[in-house]
Amino acid sequence: MSRPQSQAEYLARLVPPSVAGINRRSLLAGAAGTGALLGTGLLAGCGDDSGSGGSSKDVSLGSNQSDPKPKEVLVKVTDGFKASSGVQVAVNTVDHNTFQENINNYLQGKPDDVFTWFAGYRMRFFAQKGLASDISDVWGKLSGYSDAFKKASTGDDGKQYFVPGTYYPWAVFYRKSVWQQHGYQVPTTLDQFTALGAQMKRDGLTPIAFADKDGWPAMGTFDILNLRINGYQFHIDLMAGKEAWTSDKVKKVFDTWAGLLPLHQPDSLGRTWQEAAQSLQQKKSGMYLLGLFVGQQFSNDEQDDLDFFTFPEIDPAIGAKALDAPIDGYMMARKPKNEENARKLLEYFGGKAAADINLKNDPAVLVANSGADVGGYTALQKKAAELVGSATEIAQFLDRDTRPDFASTVMIPAIQQFIKNPKDIDGLTSSIENQKKSIFTD
Repeated sequence: MSRPQSQAEYLARLVPPSVAGINRRSLLAGAAGTGALLGTGLLAGCGDDSGSGGSSKDVSLGSNQSDPKPKEVLVKVTDGFKASSGVQVAVNTVDHNTFQENINNYLQGKPDDVFTWFAGYRMRFFAQKGLASDISDVWGKLSGYSDAFKKASTGDDGKQYFVPGTYYPWAVFYRKSVWQQHGYQVPTTLDQFTALGAQMKRDGLTPIAFADKDGWPAMGTFDILNLRINGYQFHIDLMAGKEAWTSDKVKKVFDTWAGLLPLHQPDSLGRTWQEAAQSLQQKKSGMYLLGLFVGQQFSNDEQDDLDFFTFPEIDPAIGAKALDAPIDGYMMARKPKNEENARKLLEYFGGKAAADINLKNDPAVLVANSGADVGGYTALQKKAAELVGSATEIAQFLDRDTRPDFASTVMIPAIQQFIKNPKDIDGLTSSIENQKKSIFTD
């Protein structure tokens, strides 16, 4: 596939046609199984009767932006909305992982008027289930978005349900000062990557920072290895349940990963991505495969020392031009308490003012609205935008490109089991395949 010639062209590839019309079983029958989690008060705190809806001058926002930097930026954005509209935003912030794993119950209960979410399969899934509102009228008031971004915000029924805010590529990050000190060079093949990791070990560094306490970070490693070994279309078809997990192609992905695990930071299942990122920041690790948001763990003075490269080629016939570049944004509940203000808030989120606030305050993301003042991008952001623009294929991330139930109930425990015991690949892939058949069969 040729390189895209514009941002619109590459974004047009974000919604793969192979999954657009796939049949989906309802998750609603399983809602009671996770209901106990709501009793903790973590997600139940979102959207309760006291949160909003009692005044024409307020609106509630359920947010998964629980890390310090994005939480701080969201406050600035909502402050900007209040200043321009006079409407107060009650932001109900929940731990990112808790929010994501309990979203189904949340949307069926008393959700906030607006909530943070993702583009991709997961957006379309909840739109198709009637758990989000059609916001096509909001899109009629937006500018600064290509048709491709609109496509990435569109459900299977052709209506819009999502307003894009930011996006970011996944790549291999490192500190320039550490690499300069040791004379490291960017690897372009897997053999070079492995040799570099071995050299870092000899130099007293942990070659690859690694964490999977929350279940999702290691999915990025599976994604990039599958994209490099088997190509984009196979990866997307595998996520859609159309390819067998017991195939030799999938086994090769896990076998390759098993060979790389000795280079990874040990005890990853007890570590958060922030803690792994801090080992890179503290110059204890040499590399880290993560999203651009890794920069949130670096001070402003350290941003210029952060750099990255795309994961190297494994198969020359496939190359190294595909990557994960997820889009984050906002949706509206199916029955918001204050619908008028909810639509106003979404329109603001999709406007230039909100994009400029994001751009000014968070160097770890790229903004979706082309009207934003991207002259304020750091060198790292500019490089990230160029990386995404040069990609031949864009994936949204494993847990966004497949069914929510398959990602959370099958893939999280499966990948964590692999990390614990990378030797039983046959047993692992057989288990995944058996569970996949049950989930993807209507």
